[in-house]
Amino acid sequence: MSIPHLFRCPISLDIFTDPVTLCTGQTYDRQCIERWLADGHRTCPVTMQALGDATALVPNRTLRHLIDRWLSAATTDQQHLPDSGSDQDPSLAALKRCLQSDATTATAATKIAALEKVMALASESDVGRACMLQLGFLPVLLPLVFRTATAATLAPSDRRRAVVGEEELALQCVLGLMPCTSAAPQLDCLNMLKKEAHLASFVRLLERGSGRAKAGLCRLLETVATATATRDLALIVAASPRVWQALLPLLQQHDGPASDPRASEAAVRAIAAVCAAEPARGSAIHHGVVGALFRHLSWWDYGKGGGGAVSCALAAVETLAETEAGRRAVARAPGATRVLVRHVFMMSSSNDGSEHAAAALLSVCRESRAARSEAVGAGVVTQLLLLLQSQCGARAKAKARALLKLLKSR
Repeated sequence: MSIPHLFRCPISLDIFTDPVTLCTGQTYDRQCIERWLADGHRTCPVTMQALGDATALVPNRTLRHLIDRWLSAATTDQQHLPDSGSDQDPSLAALKRCLQSDATTATAATKIAALEKVMALASESDVGRACMLQLGFLPVLLPLVFRTATAATLAPSDRRRAVVGEEELALQCVLGLMPCTSAAPQLDCLNMLKKEAHLASFVRLLERGSGRAKAGLCRLLETVATATATRDLALIVAASPRVWQALLPLLQQHDGPASDPRASEAAVRAIAAVCAAEPARGSAIHHGVVGALFRHLSWWDYGKGGGGAVSCALAAVETLAETEAGRRAVARAPGATRVLVRHVFMMSSSNDGSEHAAAALLSVCRESRAARSEAVGAGVVTQLLLLLQSQCGARAKAKARALLKLLKSR
């Protein structure tokens, strides 16, 4: 069963949370259309009709009422819910109450069974996912992930294993319910990580969790770094030494019997997202992100896949190299210039990765004669000429030409 077409915003394709109507008669979610207008667009996204000054947004209360009634009916429709295995009410409300109950009223096995039902609903049914998101399941699930370290540490061994199992399962449920748009108001509940105890629990799970849990936490960190509602939290996380101490080692977990490439790739994406915010760059550089990124890039082999993560790593290096401290860190990183030269042009690399590598080299070489000499010795001219002859984009070619011009005048 799918969400009715009329209940989806044409921009985000998610169920409406605050439907508003333009003068063209088209309805959009308020967050989405306000962002569209704030970007300078003066047309209706669906009809492309010019709006001029007529950008007033009228609340569509009728549609809001219909969605509320539909959600209410869906929460009690047992045909679209998994079997509860008991005589109790199997509605979403009962499932939510079970997750909210403390250890005295619900056993660990009961909690895990409830979490498994949430996962099934989130993965198999658009209706179930939409209902749980609208009914506030995220704020209920997050405390199950980020328990206080004391509670998990002092529990008996069997209970501690159950707690870890609940945490990791609850994390997968959270990821399954994450809204598709970074402007979704439901993401405000992630600000619970501003509390020191919850952030400490995040770090503990990032250090000791399974590879799947670590990858999931990195995805959650990427969301925190990009969401509108968590901008302040992103800066708090970026300033935390313990977060970096737990996050950076994941970049090197790419080989060996205990490694998990998913965690390594997710960590790269999370770091790139954090570094995209200018206020966070100084802290990232201070905690050794530049060196860790280059160690990761030095290992990476184009034949092993994961080109998207490499492009993210190069994008982070480019961003950090825009600052003076970042350029100094690149200069200190062993073999950094040669690593960048290697990524300027590779047969299977993405255009984005080539562009980021050329841009980072351009920033570093502008400031350092030694870097220019090292780049030339590493064969950067040949790489740049190959890049210019390839199918790369206009921005990558512009960076390549600028770098060639700089090297010619050295």
